[in-house]
Amino acid sequence: MSKKILFLTPTLPYPPVSGGVIKSNKVVNFLSEHYDLSIACILKNDDAKHVGEFLKTIRLSHFISQELHIARSAKNLVLSALQGISLNLFRNKSSILKNKIKGIANEYDAIFCDHYVMFQYIPQNFKGRIILHEHNCEYLIWKRFSHLENNFSKQMALTDQARRIKKYEQQICKKSDVILAAPNDINELVKIGADPDKFVETYHLGDDQLLEAPELNFDDTEKSLLYIGTLSWEANIDGLLWFLKDIWKLIVPQHHDTKLYIVGKNPDARLKEIAARDSRIVLTGFIDDVEPYFKKSRVFITPLRFGSGIKVKVVNALYRGIPCVTTPIGAEGLKVIDGEHVFIKKDPEEFAHAIDILLTDKNVWKEMSVNARKIANQYYTWNYVLENIVKAIED
Repeated sequence: MSKKILFLTPTLPYPPVSGGVIKSNKVVNFLSEHYDLSIACILKNDDAKHVGEFLKTIRLSHFISQELHIARSAKNLVLSALQGISLNLFRNKSSILKNKIKGIANEYDAIFCDHYVMFQYIPQNFKGRIILHEHNCEYLIWKRFSHLENNFSKQMALTDQARRIKKYEQQICKKSDVILAAPNDINELVKIGADPDKFVETYHLGDDQLLEAPELNFDDTEKSLLYIGTLSWEANIDGLLWFLKDIWKLIVPQHHDTKLYIVGKNPDARLKEIAARDSRIVLTGFIDDVEPYFKKSRVFITPLRFGSGIKVKVVNALYRGIPCVTTPIGAEGLKVIDGEHVFIKKDPEEFAHAIDILLTDKNVWKEMSVNARKIANQYYTWNYVLENIVKAIED
């Protein structure tokens, strides 16, 4: 008889259009094919309208959900502090969902906790196996974010959030039987006291079917840059604002006819304001099929200044063979070499210079395109990740 697994997730794992959701969607589909799977999830934003479609794509024993819309606001920051928890934990807290899960949890052999904020829903008396999936070393994101903030009050608030999340991650790593995390996040969690023997390696991957697509051709591209990502996530917004302020101005004088395509839903107001002043910057909104943009864009950019874990947008660029310029944060956790598989640049002038090379040097462009797909095929396919998920459940 197959094991019964309860999958806890802070957002509907459908449609698979952003990094974390792509991973969760892939995992739940795999688990549903090999185990008796039920899902308990929070519905946010427009999740509720996708539930029916999602349930047609997957085989589940039970589906439990609860709509929750708690804003990221000063008021809720104060309320979370009064409860001694992080704002993220507070924004994902529902007593209704907690009671629903409490009533059924002990019917399951294992609980798969997909993201640290869902650990609060695991009953204290649960006797089965607890598998924690750390999408990122979360406290590290907020710690890095605080180092970039110049406003003293905001910096203190971010530092406090990092401290609260660190304390919570230490606690839940101790309570978990096994922890799935990317190699670089494993290192960081071990540093704060997590048991190294509990970890099983995993990666955030994208659509590895892109490896089957035909090779890209330099001569078929236009002089354009491409960015793909969720445009309401602060790490992505910060990186793009940094790029537009400090790097874009270095590119335009030499390549005045170059376009920048920014693909993603819900663009932040700050990005809209900049794009409105520069016709070369195109905010496309959500695009269901990004293949035309992969084909026509010459360079992929991922200008990240904080975050943790594996960046799916970079992995997808490797799969498709579109040469990428990123930062050390963007390449973190990947076995890529600067100048061979991607360009990894922290300094704005070096970042701009790398883009200039890829816009103009066909030979470098072609070599990097081939190398990118080669390393992606060698290390970053879903078979490896899914095998390790079985290990986490069964071992």
